[in-house]
Amino acid sequence: MQQIGVDMPLGLVDSGERDADRVVKRKLGQRSSSLFVMPPRPVFDELNHPAASARCKALTGKGLSIPAWGLKAKLLEANALYDNDALPLREIHPELSFLELGLVHVDGGKKIWRGQRARLRVLEAAGIYLPEDLGQAVARVPADDVLDAAAAAWTAHRISHDVAECLPDPPQRNDRGQSIAIWY
Repeated sequence: MQQIGVDMPLGLVDSGERDADRVVKRKLGQRSSSLFVMPPRPVFDELNHPAASARCKALTGKGLSIPAWGLKAKLLEANALYDNDALPLREIHPELSFLELGLVHVDGGKKIWRGQRARLRVLEAAGIYLPEDLGQAVARVPADDVLDAAAAAWTAHRISHDVAECLPDPPQRNDRGQSIAIWY
């Protein structure tokens, strides 16, 4: 069955933190800052960052980062699809996928040339070749986003062939009974 790998948290909790975020941050080690810990669903009911951060602190003991708040519109859109079971969505995190592909911390970050070359190298070793010219549709897409999308596609392919793994394993269930796990 086809799967869609999404670099967006899928499945939110009503209080506390998602186990997947905690476990994946630990596995990512020195790249753990690349993962935003997702706050509980009620935080996104707030209209502005200060109110959302205050609510997050009340529910988790920690405030909400501005980058995590910046994901609100896309996060809610992705979770509306996930909530309705409209598409076969699976949450992935590119750095976790790249770790599984063999990328190591010394290979460099995704925004620098060394890191991008290393990501291309591990993708090619897995049989994924990205052409130099991807056409006008993605001409303005940053290189790191293209590489992350390739890692998401690699993971989705693994999920569809029952060879992917997830964290946590078994997945956490939220209050709605949804599976919360990050796949790689």
